Amino acid sequence: MIRVVIADDHTIVREGLKQLLLAAGDLEVVGEARDGHEVLQHVRANDFEVLLLDISMPGKSGMELIKQVKVEKPKLRVLVLSMHHEHQYAVRAIKAGASGYLTKDSAANLLVAAIRKVGAGGAFISAEVAEALARSAMPQSEVLPHAALSDREYQVFRMLVAGTSVSNIAEKLNLSVKTVSTHKARLLQKLDVANQTELVHYALKHRLTDDPNPSG
Repeated sequence: MIRVVIADDHTIVREGLKQLLLAAGDLEVVGEARDGHEVLQHVRANDFEVLLLDISMPGKSGMELIKQVKVEKPKLRVLVLSMHHEHQYAVRAIKAGASGYLTKDSAANLLVAAIRKVGAGGAFISAEVAEALARSAMPQSEVLPHAALSDREYQVFRMLVAGTSVSNIAEKLNLSVKTVSTHKARLLQKLDVANQTELVHYALKHRLTDDPNPSG
């Protein structure tokens, strides 16, 4: 049996995943977490093979959480299940220590196969993400400005592009408005854009949206 902890802040998502994994026969859900704090509680208190992790939970960002999990329990395998389609999230998650990346609209049998592969010590990523990782490792490769953003700056960037206000970002990430404003100022500078409109244009130009087939 592969023991799994499901981390997602939506109860209905966790319930659906539990039923799906139970039906597989060889997967056992041994815990659930609603945020990063509960994830770390499970990591510290329990033995299990795979953490099925939503990287968009409240509080500590997904990348920071992955890094901390791997520091505290290096052998634990992390499989990210995210609503974000674009490759930058997947590349960042793998570099942070995740063993696999799937989007939430993936087929059920693909998720079960991914958990089995990751649980057995393998990796589960798409060919596109593998190519993006390879490109990022090439010393001569062009480094786009958004690749230089910190994980937190990138998270704030994506939320700003989605139309979330600074105050709402602060609330969702458990940060002060001042801290979020600082992140915003830094990312605007790093991306060489002047305002929110230019930020959106940048995201569309580089296909940093959740639409799997973005136009423009």
